[in-house]
Amino acid sequence: MPFFPLLLSFLLHIITTALSTTPPYNAIDQIFINCGSDDSNTPIYSNLFWESDTSEPEEQGPSVPNSAPYRTARIFQSQFSYPVPIETGPKFLRLYFYAATYSNLNKSVFFNKNESSFTVTANDFTLLSNFSPYLTSTPSKPTFNKEFIITVQDDQDGLNITFSPSPKSYAFINGIEIVSMPDNLYFADEYVRIKFLNQPHDLKNTTAMETLYRLNVGGAYVGIKEDTGLFREWYQDDKYIFDGDFGNTTHAADVSIKYTERTPAYTAPEIVYTTSRVIANGSKSLAWSFPIDSGFYYLRFHFCEIQQENTNQNETVFKISIGNQTAEIGADVIYLTSDPEIPYFRDYGTWVGDDGCRGEKYLNISLFPSLTHLPKYSNSLLNGLEIFKLHVSNRSLAAADPEPIPLALDNKPPKKNSKESTLLYSVIGSVTGVLVVLLFISFLIFQLRRRVKDSSSNATMSSWIPPSSTSKSTSKTSGSGSSLPSDLCRHFLLEEIKFVTDNFNDSFVIGRGGFGNVYKGYIDNGATAVAIKRLNPSSNQGAREFKTEIQILSTLRHLHLVSLIGYCDENCEMILVYDYMLNGTLRDHLCKTENSPLQWKNRLQILIGAARGLDYLHTGTKHVIIHRDVKSTNILLDEKWVAKVSDFGLSKIGPTAGTTSHVSTEVKGSFGCLDPEYYKSQQLTHKSDIYSFGVVLFEVLCARPPIFPDTSNIQVNLAEWAKISCKKETLEQIVDPNLQGQIAPECLSKYAEIAIRCLGDNRTERPSMSDVVWRLEYVMQLQEATENRKNDLPMFPLYPLFLEGQPPVTNEIFSGSEDVTSVRC
Repeated sequence: MPFFPLLLSFLLHIITTALSTTPPYNAIDQIFINCGSDDSNTPIYSNLFWESDTSEPEEQGPSVPNSAPYRTARIFQSQFSYPVPIETGPKFLRLYFYAATYSNLNKSVFFNKNESSFTVTANDFTLLSNFSPYLTSTPSKPTFNKEFIITVQDDQDGLNITFSPSPKSYAFINGIEIVSMPDNLYFADEYVRIKFLNQPHDLKNTTAMETLYRLNVGGAYVGIKEDTGLFREWYQDDKYIFDGDFGNTTHAADVSIKYTERTPAYTAPEIVYTTSRVIANGSKSLAWSFPIDSGFYYLRFHFCEIQQENTNQNETVFKISIGNQTAEIGADVIYLTSDPEIPYFRDYGTWVGDDGCRGEKYLNISLFPSLTHLPKYSNSLLNGLEIFKLHVSNRSLAAADPEPIPLALDNKPPKKNSKESTLLYSVIGSVTGVLVVLLFISFLIFQLRRRVKDSSSNATMSSWIPPSSTSKSTSKTSGSGSSLPSDLCRHFLLEEIKFVTDNFNDSFVIGRGGFGNVYKGYIDNGATAVAIKRLNPSSNQGAREFKTEIQILSTLRHLHLVSLIGYCDENCEMILVYDYMLNGTLRDHLCKTENSPLQWKNRLQILIGAARGLDYLHTGTKHVIIHRDVKSTNILLDEKWVAKVSDFGLSKIGPTAGTTSHVSTEVKGSFGCLDPEYYKSQQLTHKSDIYSFGVVLFEVLCARPPIFPDTSNIQVNLAEWAKISCKKETLEQIVDPNLQGQIAPECLSKYAEIAIRCLGDNRTERPSMSDVVWRLEYVMQLQEATENRKNDLPMFPLYPLFLEGQPPVTNEIFSGSEDVTSVRC
């Protein structure tokens, strides 16, 4: 009978469809709380529903989104907890917020959205602190959620989620979601090496994390229904592409992903691994930039080779850079998986330091084709990316709120009646008048006491304590008439500076220049050595440079930038206080010096460090910072010979990072290091720093200053002399004689190639500083390979590396850390 085969076919179709839609992971805990609602039948999808947390509807927003859980909210004016009894193990905790002005059902009470501020804890972790959903949301997207990963331990009854309003504020929540996950999804048994400790440490499951970014790189948005049963969302990466270079996207719809025991099917959905972003023709890299806060970060890179032409090892090998530091020298996906269509992930960690100022920082991630392994194709690829923030030693994930934004017209609270307003204004006017009188009397008393104190010969020293970090930016009008930020670095009294320099005694001088003198001193009861630069007070240009240096350098913190400790601008003085650099300037060890000549590898390492510092200025901040005076005397060396870029008096704030715009400005810089194109056009870009760094490269190679006399005492320009020598293939004749026999021939060739490119007449021909960094690193690898008599470098380190930028590590997060030390970058 024809009916039976037809029925059988229909049943098989149903079974196949059911199997194909069954997610790889079935979560034991699937809890969805629709806060403030009495409706427990709001579907998520399939047979999943948002459950009510009350029998009666609570507060409701005026412009309510059309989907749960944003239709209602639960408001807290005092501390309130949700005790959720669940099984032990790692959980996704997702909190849903809709930043709106809420009212109760009869509209008798209103809760203004910009007055909400609260702290959220889960068990013993602080997830959010003084959190404002209003400041976190945007006008185009008032609804959002925050995802956390928390492990419920064996000695805990479940998950206790507590909301604590800030003083004179209220808390609210629209929805709470709790989903269990596989034990080894993120807390696997594999080690993650922390580079500066030289031994592997594994991430323990007691660590709490916040998901900041989860991206389907090169693909479309992936919703919770398409995930692997964990209800995750994977967003597009387009908005985070750096410098507008999107590369090419690939999509292999007919590929069947072959999951493995190491990379189970629940790791990421197939659609993530069947799409990717690769380098486009003519491009040199893939790069992303992510706004983040300071802290410890855990990154997961998802790879899967889906291009049919790539089936063998060493066909696509690339370098991974995180936060301007090398994380992987040669990533070869086929080397790791043996075959195409097999997914693989790599985990890395990095530390982003606190620079002491509010505002977003940026984490830059780049993929470059490997120059070391000489692969068949000059390409890189990435399929997916997850970025998590780890809790710190105080068991907190909380970050600072964004800067407040002006209150919109429709966010104003309901107007009071005219009588109430009149009475209120009268009271305010009276109180204000009394306060003005009291302030005036206080000012007179303060001035009188100050005169008495100044006339005393036994004036006491002020404490050397930095200003409170809780205050916002304040200004202090000094004797020089400049308004400077006293909350970003210390403000020293002139008598303090005179005390530590013995009233500017010449025996304390460690450097002299057109700007003035540099003195060595000790602060903090002799515990800290500092360099004190006293600028010439009669120089108008010096006043501008003094202010510029403070405003720029006080907001920056990087391993390869000199640290500004503080300043003094009292009695028309212009004094800057820096970390003391024991080994002086780079030029001190190159030209006409009594110091021992630097070895070639030491010189290379110093140049790599300086290049990283400049790269941070160009790409590591929201706006490009153009140094404008890059030279060997502005590269300082600490006691460990770590290079520090210094002297930001001529620096300019450029356009937003990633753009190619210029800044029109009068020409300033140092003779011999000045970019000729900048000199002609008066248009300054970050490529002017590249030219100056090219001069430094030849200065280090030749041990000659940028301008020097020849045998006939005629001034010679080092850059032009070096370019002519390279063109005539006589470069080895101008190399510093002290380096004879130290430089490998292939190393010298690549080094000269970098320097010549930096000195390109046209700025568009010059490389970026990121390019210079990794090419110098390659030169170092060539040198070391020659010294070790090895032609092949390892395809992969044994473990993924944590990056340079040493975080303060504690025993709370990592195991096996008896000898852990706290290192600050």
